[in-house]
Amino acid sequence: MSLLEVRDLDVTFSTNDGTVRAVNKISFDLEAGETLAIVGESGSGKSQAVFAIMGLLADNGSTSGSVLFHGEELTHLNDTQLNKIRANDMAMIFQDPMTSLNPYMRVRDQMSEVLQLHKGMSKSEAYNACVSMLEAVKLPDATSVINRFPHECSGGMRQRIMIAMSLLCQPKLLIADEPTTALDVTVQAQIMALLRRVQDDFGTAIILITHDLGVVAGSCEKTLVMYGGRILEYATTKEIFAAPSHPYTRGLLSAVPRLDTETDELVTIPGNPPNMMELPAGCPFAPRCEFAKDICHAEMPELVAHGDHEGLRACHLSLEELS
Repeated sequence: MSLLEVRDLDVTFSTNDGTVRAVNKISFDLEAGETLAIVGESGSGKSQAVFAIMGLLADNGSTSGSVLFHGEELTHLNDTQLNKIRANDMAMIFQDPMTSLNPYMRVRDQMSEVLQLHKGMSKSEAYNACVSMLEAVKLPDATSVINRFPHECSGGMRQRIMIAMSLLCQPKLLIADEPTTALDVTVQAQIMALLRRVQDDFGTAIILITHDLGVVAGSCEKTLVMYGGRILEYATTKEIFAAPSHPYTRGLLSAVPRLDTETDELVTIPGNPPNMMELPAGCPFAPRCEFAKDICHAEMPELVAHGDHEGLRACHLSLEELS
C-alpha cells in the first residue's frame, strides 16, 4: 500500500459568478520517502489539490473523491481529527513564509507552541528541541535567530524556519508549495539541498509544487503535469524530460531558457489558460494546441499508458502525430 493514494479527486468552489472547478478527477500515488513534483501554470489546480488533501480548502470549497493516507480515508474526517494528522503525520510549507509566520510572535514562541500542544513538552523541552531543529536545517546562530521576530530574518532564514517548524513532529509527508519563490538562485539551491537532506535523514515523502522545472529536474523522482485542473501527463521525471509525450509538457519544457542553444529568443505557449467556470468539453489544452484535432475539442482523453512507456498521458494524439 502506498503512503498516499489519491483517487478521482474533485475540488469545486461556489462563487457569486458560478461554480469554479479547480481540480477535476485527478489520481496519483506517493510512496514513503519519494518525491513527487506537481507542475503547471498558475491556476492549473496544483495548490488546491494539495489543500484538499490537507483539508485546508477555503469555506466555499468542497471536495469529492478519495484520499487515503496510510490506508485511512481523509475526506470524511472532521477538523479535530484532521488537526491531529496534520500535527503528527502531514505538514506543509506554504509559499510565502512572511505571511505564514505570525509577525507579532518571536520565532521561539511559534515553534515551541507546536511541541507543547501536540507533544505535551514543557516550555524548556520544547525550546531545546526547536533550537536543535533549527541547527538541523543549517540555520546559522540558531540560539540568536530563535529569539527574533520574523521581520528580523531574511527570506532564506524565514524559509528555513518554516521547514524546521514543519519537521518538529517528524511527519511522514511534507508538502512544499513553491518553497523557493522570491528567493535568489543561491538560496533556492540551498533550500532544495536542505529538503533532500531532510528526506534522507527522516525518510519523509515530499510533494513539491512548483513552476520551476529546473528545480524539478534535480529533486524529484516523479512528475505530475496539471493544466485546467486535470492531469495531462504523469511519469518519472527522467521520462518527462527525456521524452515528454504531451504537447503541453513539451510547451513547458520549450519555454525554459537554455544555455546550450545560440538563440536568446524565449519560446511561449500561445493563447490563454481556460476559464475554470466554463471548461471545454474536450482537452482543456486543445484551444492552445497546434496539433489539436476535432476529437480533442469534443472529448476529454483518458489518462492511460502509451506504447512501451511507463508513464501516463491524457492525449488523443499518437506520438507519431506529435513528431
